[in-house]
Amino acid sequence: MGRVYATPEQLTEWTGRPAPADADRILARASEDIDDALLTALYDVDDNGMPTDPDVAQALTDATCAQVEYQQATGDDGTGAASRWDSVSIGPVSLSGRRQGAGTPGEADLADRARRALARAGLLPGVVW
Repeated sequence: MGRVYATPEQLTEWTGRPAPADADRILARASEDIDDALLTALYDVDDNGMPTDPDVAQALTDATCAQVEYQQATGDDGTGAASRWDSVSIGPVSLSGRRQGAGTPGEADLADRARRALARAGLLPGVVW
């Protein structure tokens, strides 16, 4: 498992609701989405790849919780499948209307609040010189 930027307790504090039973799994997936958004961001990390600046660490926690909150509101389980079609039938196969999601296949559908938390911390847009 990669870096996980928020705990179930932090998620509970963020949403004001108890964390779901699978909070560890969805926080890990949301953290992957945040990592995808930070591919060109520069910030100091420890030996485990976790941010050392408390403000950056808080921004990553906030962004991860915002991502989970967004996924729960849109009915996504963290797989990204919920944003692909607005109606799907299995037999005989029927797919309907493409929903808005990530702009490019494979790109994370990042929550607006997550993007804003990262931008406020100076992590977006990342620029490599």
